[in-house]
Amino acid sequence: MPENIGFVGVGRMGANMARRLKECGWPIAAVFDVNTGAAQSLAQELGCPAASDLKAVTALSDVIFTIVTDDQAMKTIYCGGLLSRAKGRLFVNCATVTPAIHVWVEQKCEAKGAQSLEACMASSIPQAREGSLYLMCGGKPEAFERAKPILEKLSVSLRYIGPAGKAAEVKALVNMVMNCNTAALAEGLGLGAALGLDLTMLREVFAQTGANSSVLQTDGEDMQNREHACFFSAAHAAKDSGIALKLAKVQGLNLLLAAAAKKQYDRMIKEGLGELDKSGIAELTFKGRKG
Repeated sequence: MPENIGFVGVGRMGANMARRLKECGWPIAAVFDVNTGAAQSLAQELGCPAASDLKAVTALSDVIFTIVTDDQAMKTIYCGGLLSRAKGRLFVNCATVTPAIHVWVEQKCEAKGAQSLEACMASSIPQAREGSLYLMCGGKPEAFERAKPILEKLSVSLRYIGPAGKAAEVKALVNMVMNCNTAALAEGLGLGAALGLDLTMLREVFAQTGANSSVLQTDGEDMQNREHACFFSAAHAAKDSGIALKLAKVQGLNLLLAAAAKKQYDRMIKEGLGELDKSGIAELTFKGRKG
């Protein structure tokens, strides 16, 4: 029989993952969010309870997905009742947080007789809905094997990286490089616009040369047309680049490009643009725009 699944954090990613699993036949036992309206709306849609507290999610579920914002949010939920009577439960943590938090979560879960797995996502909202996420997993192999039948319904590619924290390290590097690429693309298109070049032509040339990247495909046209509906916010880009830079500092590395990109995302936050999609960094590089 399919295990009962709970969700803690039902923003755009969490809600669409829950919808996907429901469609695939997995029973959604409970949803919880600090935004009670979002939880209640999704619960009504899926025909499950909107849990009044974290203890209720654990009581009703065998497998609990957590999709929250940052390290502090993870500590808050795990110290706030989520591990109450958690023996036998599996916690699958999809938030982009520091590797150390995943190690801490695993220790907390094992002390309660539970399992944990990090399932780091390198995709966005449409992929969550379609079940085509790219997932990188870290934790004990047995936790991965237990979660695998569920995660296969959410992903087009599912990769086991290694022990707790290792998938989060890879995710930090993925986002760091992506954020650098986004910042570089914004500068290239911004300079092209200042030179009076046709930006559609320029993007086509980029796509057929060494300037090509997946960011060009997802963000290039949006930068040109100033379409910055949020799929991955500038605030999250700043946070995730910061995670990578902290890892680099521990290793004694000075990552100049990553640091410069983070400064641009920090600037977006300061100027009130933090909730725009990361493509909004172009607002800082095109003449006559915000910057």
